Amino acid sequence: MLHKSKITYQEKYESFLLRKTIFLLCFGFLLILDSQGQIPIDTSHYIKDNPNIYSILVSRNGHIIYKKYFGDYTEKSLFNDQSLTKSIVSILIGIAIDKGYIKSVDEKAADFLPELKNDPDKRKQEISIREIMNQASGFYHEELTAIPDFLQLPNPSDYVLKAPLVTDPGKTFHYNNAASHLLSVIISKSTNIDSRSFAKKYLFDPLGVTEFDWAKMKDGYFDGSGLLSIRLRSEGMLKIGELLLHGGVFDGKQIVSSKWVNLILNPDIFYHTEWGFDQSNYALCWYHCDYKGTKLIYGMGWGGQFLILVPSLQAIIVINESHDDATAVQQSTTFIHRIFPMIFEQLK
Repeated sequence: MLHKSKITYQEKYESFLLRKTIFLLCFGFLLILDSQGQIPIDTSHYIKDNPNIYSILVSRNGHIIYKKYFGDYTEKSLFNDQSLTKSIVSILIGIAIDKGYIKSVDEKAADFLPELKNDPDKRKQEISIREIMNQASGFYHEELTAIPDFLQLPNPSDYVLKAPLVTDPGKTFHYNNAASHLLSVIISKSTNIDSRSFAKKYLFDPLGVTEFDWAKMKDGYFDGSGLLSIRLRSEGMLKIGELLLHGGVFDGKQIVSSKWVNLILNPDIFYHTEWGFDQSNYALCWYHCDYKGTKLIYGMGWGGQFLILVPSLQAIIVINESHDDATAVQQSTTFIHRIFPMIFEQLK
C-alpha cells in the first residue's frame, strides 16, 4: 500500500515562490526581447542562402538591434553605395544652403555653371538645383547600356551641359545619373572646396565617419551620381539615417538645419517612380512611399543598397549587397518583397 507524503505549508510556499520566480524571469526576458526589437530573420533562406547580401543593420530609438555581416565582410568594410551617393549629396546641398554658399534649392544652376548662360537654348538658364535633384532637369541622360561610354568621356559634366535638352525643364521625371553629377560640381564651385573635402569637414567628421572613399569623374569632380560612388561602412550609412531622424542633429550638434531635413522628409514637389517600393515618389534625391499605412523615406542604389527611415517607429534599416548587373534587379526585388517585410513585422 502506497502512502502519500505530507506536504507542509512551508514547502508549498517555497514551491509557489519558485514558480513565481521562474514566471517573472521568463516574462522579463520576453519584455527585454520585445523592447530591444529582436529580429530573428537569420533562418530565412532569402538571407542565409543569399550570397549577394553583404550586411544588414537595423536600429530603433538610436540603438542597433540587429547587425549581421556575411561572407568575408565585416563592420570595417567599405561598401559601394551606388546611388545612395545622390542621397548623401542631397544633404551636402542642404549644408551648402545653410552656410550661404547657395541661396536656395530653387537657385538657378546657371549661377554656378556659366556655360549655360551662353547656350543658344535659353531654357537651360532657368533650370534650378531642385529640378536637377528631382531628376526633372531635362538635361541629357545616359541610357543604362551607355554608362561605360559616359564614364569614359574626358569631361562628362561639360558634355551634359552642352548636349541638347531632352525635355522641358521641370516637366518630366527621368532618372538621370549624368545630370546628378552636376550637383557635385555645383557644391565645388559654390564653396570653392572640392566635394570630398566639404563632405569630410561638414558631414563625415561631425558624424564620426573616419573611413570613406569617393572617386572622381574624369572632369576632376567627385562623382555626384553614384556611378563611381561614395563608399561607406554600413554603420556610417546608419549614422546618416540617425541624422535625418533627429532633425539634422547628431551627438547634440546641429549638422544640417532642421528646415532642410524637413524638406527632405516632407517634400512639396515630387514625381512618381515606377521602381522601388510600390507607389513611390521621388524628390531631392530621396524616395517616399506609404507601406501598409506607414511612411517610409529611403535612398536606393543599384543592386539593393538601401537606407530606409521609418520615422513613426524611430527605425532605420541599412542593407548593402552586390552590385553585379546580372543579379542587381532581382536583389532589390527580393529585399523589397521578401526581406523588408520580415524586418518591418518585427519592428511593429
